[in-house]
Amino acid sequence: MRYAVSDNIQLAEYLDFDVVVVGTGLAGLYTALHIDPVYSCCILTKERLDLSNSWLAQGGIAAAISDDDAPHYHQEDTFIAGAGLCNPEAVSVLVDEGPADIQTLVSMGVPFDLDELGELRITREGGHRRHRVVHAGGDATGKETVMALSARLPQQENVTLMDRAFLVDILLDETGATCGALIHTQGAYRIIRTRHLVIATGGIGQVYAASTNPEVATGDGIAAALRAGVTLQNMEFVQFHPTGLWSRDASGQIFLVSEAVRGEGAVLRNRAGARFMESQHELKDLAPRDIVARAIVREMESNDDTHVYLDIRTRSRNFLANRFPTIYQTCLDQGLDMSRDLIPVCPVQHYLIGGIVTDLMAQTNIPGLYACGEAAATGVHGANRLASNSMLECLVFGRRAALQINEALQIAPPGPPPAYVPPIPRRAAYTIDEPALRYRLQRTMSAHCGVVRSEAGLLEAKAEIAAIRRELEQGFDDRRIYIELLNIVTVAESIVAAALARKESVGSHYRKD
Repeated sequence: MRYAVSDNIQLAEYLDFDVVVVGTGLAGLYTALHIDPVYSCCILTKERLDLSNSWLAQGGIAAAISDDDAPHYHQEDTFIAGAGLCNPEAVSVLVDEGPADIQTLVSMGVPFDLDELGELRITREGGHRRHRVVHAGGDATGKETVMALSARLPQQENVTLMDRAFLVDILLDETGATCGALIHTQGAYRIIRTRHLVIATGGIGQVYAASTNPEVATGDGIAAALRAGVTLQNMEFVQFHPTGLWSRDASGQIFLVSEAVRGEGAVLRNRAGARFMESQHELKDLAPRDIVARAIVREMESNDDTHVYLDIRTRSRNFLANRFPTIYQTCLDQGLDMSRDLIPVCPVQHYLIGGIVTDLMAQTNIPGLYACGEAAATGVHGANRLASNSMLECLVFGRRAALQINEALQIAPPGPPPAYVPPIPRRAAYTIDEPALRYRLQRTMSAHCGVVRSEAGLLEAKAEIAAIRRELEQGFDDRRIYIELLNIVTVAESIVAAALARKESVGSHYRKD
């Protein structure tokens, strides 16, 4: 379907902005703050500023800023983690420009953790051969960064924040260029007319039964862009974080135990207490995420276990409570003292590596449509994302998107495009059992398109998802949960199709057949 809606929706009003940014994670905020103040910018958040993958990011931001590091070392580690499938030009942009964006965040008031000399405290995570990860609030880097940037929005008189605004569809004019967006907010549908639309909608965690992502991560931007005719790439590369905090009810949003814990000395152990990563990779417990996740799955299967253990009992309670305040308290709430107890962990869906194809300036194949952050496929991650490169990608390509838009608006004077309501087909009113259908889809994806895959399982998933789509297309349910489920199905179809097409195992895509 070209549109998620039926033509009997009631349009409340038209709004006009020079630029519209969809998403208030790090990519969206950083983009909006770099739009020239002479141009009007509307930034949409689906719910609240504290509901995003960026807000939940714990580990930090990777950049070659220490004396013993350099961009080319960062580039090497990124390529190794990405299994050689990274875009060399995109990685060069990321590692070369990243350090300057860290300094920009410092100037914007992000309270990075400092050492005893007042310099940025730098740590190490999986896949990095040098210390290059800066962090804030111990293990609350995303929260502290989003809070600092969002605090600057009121100072930007050209930026309007619209909360509880849900992107429904992207509108194109007769030439195929962006002319606006159909959104749902305050109980009504509205059209925002704009020539420059940025998709920064984050992840797709709700495609799976268990994810570190919040409940709003339903792939809305990717699905709307696909309906508009955008090109997607590398959708089979879904990253599963090795260390989600295990619980008996392993579904819904799972708490993440940051990779930085292993960076500070934690090791993985099986039920018998044996370390099993030492024979898996030269970096042992700090191997790239895909390698660690598969090793855990093998360990669980061989011992018929539901989880393994993370052991950081070599560190003191005082150190852990100060370095990882969020993780430490969450474990305490589960009856676990990190300084004395093993932490039960298992792999959990965490990040979409693929997404909307963009060039080095965040432009898509549709004129006026841009993408950055997790929703974009810039090529920097290859087949497996290196830890803490995600927030850096948000900064570098969010800024580049804004610069490109500023240049475009200088060339073509700003002004709303003509009022244009595309022909939308009518569909009969229809009420779905959304929870049941969502449950079916999530269980299907978790069973057949997880850490380890096979053609037989993927074909079963394809058939089940097609059956769910047929139910959805019987009519139109004028509730957000319907459009969200349609988006989840659209993203799931793309992941499964890409996973079937790629026969070899590489990075986060592993075919046991």
